[in-house]
Amino acid sequence: MSTLLICRTPLRVSFFGGGTDYPIWYEEQGGAVISTTINKYSFITLRTLPQIFDYKYKLRYFSTETVNEISQIQHPSVRESARMLQIGKSFEMVHTADLPAGTGLGSSSTFTVGMLHAFHAFSNYMPSKRELATQALMVEQDLNSEAVGSQDQIAAAWGGFNHIIFSTNRTFEVNPITISQEKLIEFQNSLLLCFTGFARSAQNVARHQIKSTPNKFNELQEIAKLTAEALNILNSKDTSINEIGKLLNETWRIKKNLTPHISNPSIENICEIAMRNGALGAKLLGAGGGGFLLFFAEPQFHHKIRKALDKLAFVDFRFENTGSKIIYFSHE
Repeated sequence: MSTLLICRTPLRVSFFGGGTDYPIWYEEQGGAVISTTINKYSFITLRTLPQIFDYKYKLRYFSTETVNEISQIQHPSVRESARMLQIGKSFEMVHTADLPAGTGLGSSSTFTVGMLHAFHAFSNYMPSKRELATQALMVEQDLNSEAVGSQDQIAAAWGGFNHIIFSTNRTFEVNPITISQEKLIEFQNSLLLCFTGFARSAQNVARHQIKSTPNKFNELQEIAKLTAEALNILNSKDTSINEIGKLLNETWRIKKNLTPHISNPSIENICEIAMRNGALGAKLLGAGGGGFLLFFAEPQFHHKIRKALDKLAFVDFRFENTGSKIIYFSHE
């Protein structure tokens, strides 16, 4: 019997708490982030590979692989996910995405979560969100020894606008942020996503940040404090949502002190132009070094900001709540 399925997994935007989701920090101090998944996705198509081919596994992402053993697969997340879940059937995997990789939207972990979800469905098993997140953390941090935090895997598995709390014993909680629909829409309508024009290796920037973490206690404590303040603003009925923009700016100022590799003159120039044209806050998403910038501005200033940065690409987006999902499944 042949199986064909498509798994859709969302990318994410992280607002507050980045840096406190690295195990080197939260295993000692605990951590918390505020993030949302967005309606931009990674898609994995997985099907049973017919036996007529002279190879057992075919992968198509930015490279193409055809091999006969799981151990020969070069893509580390595919290889280790297939090993961990003991995938015995031959398969063909194709990956596509709405936005480029290496741009600060958690695409690497989104891929891993989606790959695990697809393999589970391929084996006729429906995993829980917690299983997906926990297994993705295991693949990336333990099996692949990647320099990654712990928020992206959880966001991609769960979906939604959440306050994610990390405990010193390496457990986590996912708490949906319960604000009024009116305030949520106001928040979404205040955000602009701008591509700096260049991607980067998050691994390289993250390694520098992890190495410097023991010497950045004060900065990370301040980031944790700002995350708590942001949660209070979101939960408050009286505080203007514009205060979030100001906190984003303060978070970005502190984040740049974690390692000199996070920002650069080009990024600083883009932020300055946005602020001069009405933005209340700006921050680079992800580990740093390039990718997407997030601006917070009242909607009446959006056109002015876009015009001032008309050589850059802006991506319209909305929050989403589904997390990783099998959107097509067929047996023949």
